[in-house]
Amino acid sequence: MSTGFSSSSCRFADYFVSCGLDTESGLEPDELSALCQYIQATKFRDGARGELASANEGENFEQSPLRRTFKSKVLAHYPDNVEWNPFDQDAVGMLCMPKGLSFRTQTDIREPQFHSFIITREDGSRTYGFALTFFEEVTSKQICSAMQTLYHMHNAEQYDILHTPPTPRSPEDPRPTPHHLHAAPSLTRLQRFNSYDISRDTLFVSKCICLITPMAFANACRKVLEQLHQAVTSPQPPPLPLESYVYNVLYEVPLPPAGRSLKFSGVYGPVLCQRPSTAELPLFDFPMQEVFELLGLENVLQLFTCALLEIQILLYSQHYQRLMTVAESITALMFPFQWQHVYVPILPASLLHFLDAPVPYLMGLHSNGQDDRTKLELPQEANLCFVDIDNHFIELPEDLPQFPNKLEFIQEISEILLAFGLSPEANPQCSEGQSKLRGFRSGDVASDKRNGNLAGSPLNSYLLRENQTIARLQALVKRTGVSLEKLDVKEDTSTNKESKVQCDEDEMKMHQLNIRVREVFANRFTQMFSDYEVFVIQPSQDKESWFSNRDQMQNFDKASFLSDQPEPYLPFLSRFLETQMFASFIDSKILCHDDEDKEHTLRVFDSRVDKIRMLNVRTPTLRTSMYQKCTNIDEAEKAIEMRLCKIDHTALHPHLLDMKIGQGRYEPGFFPRLQSDVLSTGPTSNKWAKRSAPAQWRRRDRQKQHTEHLYLDNDQREKYIQEARNLGTTLRQPKLSNLSPSVIAQTNWKFVEGLLKECRNKTKRMLVEKMGREAVELGHGEVSITGVEENTLIASLCDLLERIWSHGLQVKQGKSALWSHLLHYQESKEKRDATPAGLGPPGRQLARVWKREPVQCLGIIHDTERRKSDAGCAMPPLKVSLIQDMRHIQNISEIKTDVGKARAWVRLSMEKKLLSRHLKQLLSDHELTKKLYKRYAFLRCDDEKEQFLYHLLSFNAVDYFCFTNVFTTIMIPYHVVIIPSKKLGGSMFTANPWVCVSGELAETGVLQVPKNTLEITFECQNLGKLTTIQMGHDNSGLYAKWLVESVMVRNGITGHTYKFPCGRWLGKGVDDGSLERILVGELVTNTENEERMCRTPPMQQSPGMMRRFVTISPNSKPKLNTGQIQEGVGEAINGIVKHFHKPEKERGSLTLLLCGEYGLVWALEQVFQHGFKSPRLFKNVFIWDFLEKSQVYFESAEQSQMTQDENWQMRVRHFCHFMRAINSTPRNIGKDGKFQMLVCLGARDHLLHHWIALLAECPITAQMYEDTALLKDHSLVNSLIRVLQTLQEFNITLEASLVKGIGI
Repeated sequence: MSTGFSSSSCRFADYFVSCGLDTESGLEPDELSALCQYIQATKFRDGARGELASANEGENFEQSPLRRTFKSKVLAHYPDNVEWNPFDQDAVGMLCMPKGLSFRTQTDIREPQFHSFIITREDGSRTYGFALTFFEEVTSKQICSAMQTLYHMHNAEQYDILHTPPTPRSPEDPRPTPHHLHAAPSLTRLQRFNSYDISRDTLFVSKCICLITPMAFANACRKVLEQLHQAVTSPQPPPLPLESYVYNVLYEVPLPPAGRSLKFSGVYGPVLCQRPSTAELPLFDFPMQEVFELLGLENVLQLFTCALLEIQILLYSQHYQRLMTVAESITALMFPFQWQHVYVPILPASLLHFLDAPVPYLMGLHSNGQDDRTKLELPQEANLCFVDIDNHFIELPEDLPQFPNKLEFIQEISEILLAFGLSPEANPQCSEGQSKLRGFRSGDVASDKRNGNLAGSPLNSYLLRENQTIARLQALVKRTGVSLEKLDVKEDTSTNKESKVQCDEDEMKMHQLNIRVREVFANRFTQMFSDYEVFVIQPSQDKESWFSNRDQMQNFDKASFLSDQPEPYLPFLSRFLETQMFASFIDSKILCHDDEDKEHTLRVFDSRVDKIRMLNVRTPTLRTSMYQKCTNIDEAEKAIEMRLCKIDHTALHPHLLDMKIGQGRYEPGFFPRLQSDVLSTGPTSNKWAKRSAPAQWRRRDRQKQHTEHLYLDNDQREKYIQEARNLGTTLRQPKLSNLSPSVIAQTNWKFVEGLLKECRNKTKRMLVEKMGREAVELGHGEVSITGVEENTLIASLCDLLERIWSHGLQVKQGKSALWSHLLHYQESKEKRDATPAGLGPPGRQLARVWKREPVQCLGIIHDTERRKSDAGCAMPPLKVSLIQDMRHIQNISEIKTDVGKARAWVRLSMEKKLLSRHLKQLLSDHELTKKLYKRYAFLRCDDEKEQFLYHLLSFNAVDYFCFTNVFTTIMIPYHVVIIPSKKLGGSMFTANPWVCVSGELAETGVLQVPKNTLEITFECQNLGKLTTIQMGHDNSGLYAKWLVESVMVRNGITGHTYKFPCGRWLGKGVDDGSLERILVGELVTNTENEERMCRTPPMQQSPGMMRRFVTISPNSKPKLNTGQIQEGVGEAINGIVKHFHKPEKERGSLTLLLCGEYGLVWALEQVFQHGFKSPRLFKNVFIWDFLEKSQVYFESAEQSQMTQDENWQMRVRHFCHFMRAINSTPRNIGKDGKFQMLVCLGARDHLLHHWIALLAECPITAQMYEDTALLKDHSLVNSLIRVLQTLQEFNITLEASLVKGIGI
């Protein structure tokens, strides 16, 4: 795909290059690739596998000379330079012959090999190269004798090795092997492979001819090169000197304009190329069929998903062209998005250190065909997608989300593949597939009814005629865009069409298959993002300041977009929206206001999206997650056929050049050095501009045709590219030239800076998301964060940590570099701790404390401690221990892999707010870091490391539950402590207390608490965030009255401590006579634990105004005025409304909003207490007493059949029914507990406002309330009713603990 091709070029090819053996400089070993092999070997030796080193060391020099690589040179290139595409000698030399020169003898296979490559420039624009490598006889005597000498030396060395007594290999078999047995097989092998005899053998060496072009017309270039090669190998000389053909392709063949086709002459036959119009998908000329045959559809889709999520991708094959075809196909299928990171489809042997790059990359690695995957030592594999192309298999990173509608998508592509006779499974015999395809005619496709090619099937056509709307939607119903009626026509025309199409059938088939598959892929994105424009956040400031603050700005409203998406799409989409390619796509959308300055891909995409939107306006019902097939395959295919049937332009034919007599002579079998004087400059005037040129060829239009693949005007483009480069896309492609240590060091330095910047941006993004509203008010972007999105951000943080930990790694065990480092640390720490006699590791002792009987002393609380900290008094915080946290993770049987363990450990550390502290501790073992990492590694750059830890420290500002919410099935130890009031100590208390703990995920059931210690430790499945505790006692013994201040519960793994305030009595005849209470908890912040970084506000709805008025102990009744009470009710209702307006995954605890501090129950309590007549001395009257009296009144009124309307009777019936049910519950909840239950049930069944209206009219109210009471003020009661009515639209589900024992 052209991300942008060289803008000034209007010629088909910029350069013609030949590379090969420079006879003057003789045979030079290719030091770079040899060096690399040597480095690989020493890496083995220094690392864990010493014994393998000798086998690999200096591999290049141990191989037989015919198998070694030697330096190739660029022998000639024409012209010398063109200003729009300066010639990069190093890069071209490396990529034409990535492995250097190879030698063969007449006994070896010497087929010519074609491959293409790509050179990405600094600004992200690309140049393509197409190379044909073939073998020529070596005529130079010096070279032949040099090879012979190398052989003599090599054979002597091998002979010595074979005849030194071998050392016994395995300890099991210590007998020395007899000489002759050991040597015999190896000697015959030596003779077979290592035979070059100057007198007997002919020596051949590889040579390469290459075209460098601005656009990737792979088929055309291949034909040109193959015909040039054929010209020198065929017995007859070509019609014209070779210079004429090369001159023609360089200077007389133009690029076809957009939407046109062009024909020009090769040596033996015409060459065709066609270019899509500006309304079609961009140019793509590689055979996708090959990718599906090699990998199979399922694997292609997985690889495609990895590429979209910017996971590191390493392709592996012994064929350069396969590497290129797979890489280009995958990036082409991403339309309208573009790969933004390192892109090197063919990684030259000398650049292997680039695999260390801690950035997303898509690279192709050449395998020599002998080594299998296990021999490959890759620096980082935690987030790597490894694609072994030749063996048709793919290794995926963990937790890869599914592509949306994956099954239907696979089905749709399978139908296309089957229509072309291809199997959706990988097909090892690719060559067979080729021939199968050749025998396939379009006619067969149409008439073959088995391959799912039928759209309209007779059954549908009846329905279609019956129903007008469906008829209009016929386009959507079609399978492959071919209706029954058209099928027959297609069959007829297909026969005569074959005569018209000017290219051969294979090429036509390739174009058809490519465009069908690409249209189906493009259609997925068009459907998925059909309304993306609505969510683009246009910058409020001018372009200038937008550029300078680009990486802080949000450019897309992710939260709102995701909330519109079907649930199954979320795991993929939430990660995709975080990628660089998506951000760049939206940036280019923001930068282009009108169609004129839109980048080509964006313009095509937007026009497609508009089309879909038009359709959805007519049939809005279709905007669901229903899978919609691609409907524009037909027209896309027709456009290509049209161009190939009717050729728009024919270039000048090759002709004789003004060459001196004797130049251009032809020597069969050798590609000559061409005459540079005739090839160095083009024609003085532009020949094709003179001929009655159609409008497309004029200058203004030509410029426009080039900006089709560019962004903006040039200044802006420059600035934007600069900007994009700084955004962490640090390197698009390694510099392919000077590879001195200083350059490698500089590259690594760039990586270190890039990692730090990425860390800064990630932490900032995560904090902004988490802090939500406050951040938005400060102008930082979106409001809410969904659970899915939080998971995505944390997963991307884990990925960043893995990349940092694998940068510059020397020794690695397993796939996760971070976990490997942690294990090394654990091992060395345990060794150190084990030295004092009899002491086990501290973690083990800590673990035993859980199993022991509850610690006695915790029940008795000293006053001094109590004053110090209300939370810390009953529960000293968990000891901070990195090793202990590792053990927790190691004990979770559900996590099987190292990568999974590392991620779980990061999540746990985030939740405990210890990530920065733990990593600091891990890195404080400098000896270990030195042992594991090279000098240039990120973790050994002290300043950057400090800054990195500082950025991570900022996570302590927010509460994450990223461990608790993800590992929902693991067993967790909990510790419960009941704190009785210190005024009336519970020392005389005789009853037996119990508790039942509930969380968002589960509840424990009743647990008996020993009355002497008042604490208990138990293990159970993860309860989630804790919400309520039910506690009570069995009322046994002489003194069964108990004043409880609060209950504390701590999660033994995450250390989260919850406080459940009570401040009430439990006992008959005291307070409201309750024997059990439901307490609502909140998370306690642990100040000692924080590194003085910040205090986290407790996880609770904001109490707002009310805190100001209420500064009293829970028992004394607050005296609030009516205004404050109304405000209290308003805030309580508001909290509930906000709760339901959040996406489901983000909602906090509804119980807290109903029964917690300043919740709905509290607010209505204030309403009923206002103006309540104070009773006689020493007698407490409760709201419940008033409600019971009202109930008695209503029941008697119903009996006496007072004339009231139907509505009134209905409300009365409900009210009395609920009162009776609550009063008859077997639970020993007191009067206030019963009031709480009534309010909760009323809220659930939307009856509260009816009941308030009933009670305000009730005569009992007149008796029990003063005249100033809120309940007697009609206007206040009406406004209260209106406020309560807002709860009607919400479906309130109550936690089981609130309504236990009530059967309503």
